[in-house]
Amino acid sequence: MIEYPTFVTHLECSYTGKHYPADTPQGLSEAGKPLLVRYDLEALAAGVSKIHLIDREPELWRYREFLPVRRSENVVRLGESMTPLLAARKLEEDYGCARILIKDEGRLPTGSFKARGLALAVAMARELGVRRMAIPTNGNAGAALAAYCAAADIETWVFCPADTPRINVEETAFFGAHTFLANGYIHDCGKVVGAGREEMGWFDTSTLKEPYRIEGKKTMGLELAEQLDWQLPDVILYPTGGGTGLIGMWKAFAELEAIGWIGSHRPRMVAVQAAGCAPMVRAFETGSRHAALWENAHTIAAGIRVPAAVGDFLILDAVRESGGFAVAVEDADILAAQRECARREGILLCPEGAATLAALKRELASGRIRRDERVALFNCATGLKYPLPAEYGQIDLGQPIDYAALQEPAPIADLRP
Repeated sequence: MIEYPTFVTHLECSYTGKHYPADTPQGLSEAGKPLLVRYDLEALAAGVSKIHLIDREPELWRYREFLPVRRSENVVRLGESMTPLLAARKLEEDYGCARILIKDEGRLPTGSFKARGLALAVAMARELGVRRMAIPTNGNAGAALAAYCAAADIETWVFCPADTPRINVEETAFFGAHTFLANGYIHDCGKVVGAGREEMGWFDTSTLKEPYRIEGKKTMGLELAEQLDWQLPDVILYPTGGGTGLIGMWKAFAELEAIGWIGSHRPRMVAVQAAGCAPMVRAFETGSRHAALWENAHTIAAGIRVPAAVGDFLILDAVRESGGFAVAVEDADILAAQRECARREGILLCPEGAATLAALKRELASGRIRRDERVALFNCATGLKYPLPAEYGQIDLGQPIDYAALQEPAPIADLRP
């Protein structure tokens, strides 16, 4: 067993500031708000430097001093590699934008950025003696939890809205999780998880209802900073449902500045939502710190169809503190952006990732994002996990081939609702 150097001091209520012990399973604070992991940043700064990173594996765990895991035996590795930061050169030219970078999180285990948060949640569950975990999900988080729990020998229950992409549901169940579809939204599934804690004895791993998924998602910010030689972009567009990644990156940047690895420059954080489910956009535009439940939520981008988020105020605080904003895009624009990126750049975005490109295009036109700014977009999952339109033709090998007809565009049959 290897003891990891950890600088965790305590957990802190994100709303009241009250402290909680870090070495016992914790859910929400007494105020019903997310708990944040706090570190002795002075000791962290003295204990690690950028030079230490040079010889480490290009993986999430290279940032172990910034993470809460104390014993290496509790880490489950499924290949959490650093994800590429792809330059979208053709789109830069098309849009007249100085720099467009796409952080492709679809390269992670189970094909999405949910692997980051769930890798940490499961490692800490293992460390704290948790034997059962449960989660509500729109797809990717359930698959990631199921995979890591399978490797960690932890029982798993996953509850999904009935219209969750089928490949996510089947993937989750195939990893051995007890998987159920429910006739409701993700927050309805969350109520099932919460109500069953006492009877089932499971740990509620819902978004922001435990402290460690944020720490896993925080590594996106650490990784982005390192890949850009510790010079952050001007704007980050992030597909926002529960918002764990946006919150985590904002936390990462604060910690990096506190230990002297970056300066005070911060990206403007842009929370991107779908027009059919945009509670953060409505709250941002009305000046509220909290977002009301979004009724009748609908969008093809299942991962950002979150009608209510327990960390709403943390998302909105980060957006406002950074000088950013929240924006909603139509499903038709999401599909158009997905197709455009595939055909111009050879990068297959998931619908949630495509939402950030649609938002960029819109806000360059509006002027809220300047054309001389360096922009980073987050593609949160591989586009292969979602249905794609049938844009192909057919030939009959029993008949002469009409080669002239092969040059005609194939009919487009968009199979998505």
